[in-house]
Amino acid sequence: MISIKKYAAIDIGSNAIRLLVSNVVEKEDSDPQFKKSSLVRVPIRLGADSFVAGKISNENIKRMVDAMEAFKLIMSVHGVEKYKACATSAMRESSNGQEVADKILEATGVKIDIIDGKEEASIISSTDLNELISGEKTYLYVDVGGGSTEFTVFSKGEIINSKSFRIGTVRVLNNSKQENKAAFKKVETWVKENTKQYRKVALIGSGGNINRLFKMSGRSEGAPISYIYLNAQYQFLKKMSYSDRITELSLNPDRADVIIPATKIYLSAMKWSGARKIHVPKIGLADGIIKSLYYNTVK
Repeated sequence: MISIKKYAAIDIGSNAIRLLVSNVVEKEDSDPQFKKSSLVRVPIRLGADSFVAGKISNENIKRMVDAMEAFKLIMSVHGVEKYKACATSAMRESSNGQEVADKILEATGVKIDIIDGKEEASIISSTDLNELISGEKTYLYVDVGGGSTEFTVFSKGEIINSKSFRIGTVRVLNNSKQENKAAFKKVETWVKENTKQYRKVALIGSGGNINRLFKMSGRSEGAPISYIYLNAQYQFLKKMSYSDRITELSLNPDRADVIIPATKIYLSAMKWSGARKIHVPKIGLADGIIKSLYYNTVK
């Protein structure tokens, strides 16, 4: 006998807003299974507001209200019994972030929790990441978002250290070269300091861009990507124009520009840690929210 519950997660990022609806399949004497039922992605680039103007524009507030209304209808159709909405760095750093969250709650009834980098990393770590990091190996987990990137060192299944840096794809596109250089230097120092004692490190990559790069590689699920392949792909993508990335590679317009800085962040992390391979499990904040809701590990 099985029972199926419907949970949903709303991930409000710097580059896009996502709604994930999952079936949680419960069977006696078995672990629950989490199966994706629907994923809707809306390209509202809040980071372009927050990281440049310092606040979210009226235009994007209206788009967010419309998106939340649409998400509510989708959740209703699916019969979702519990959901949670989390916003990350774009709303966190915006001067009117909480004001926007309050307006959306009043207009739609959707409550948005603005979470910090540490809580974001904690939610993501509740995913199937544990299955990969078990054993004697050492991993550097890198979750690249639009406004921030979370770095966590795991060794022998335990968290050694974790830090969130204000370096993300949308932020890199909008910052000056000098600002980006300083930000990358801070990350380099932290990564080298926290991985130097380990003889062999592998990367775990999380985020929409590395998932797209993995799909483009044609590798089978579970197989890692090499540093050599990723670097070759980076050089290939840089040579292409923005329009060619859309027309020839079928990238979404809001993916075709950010995929370049994202690849650079992953490559840099591999170089600084000495990693030669990057694993790409299908995990993310939305997956973590679903599991956290089920296990009651979030507020």
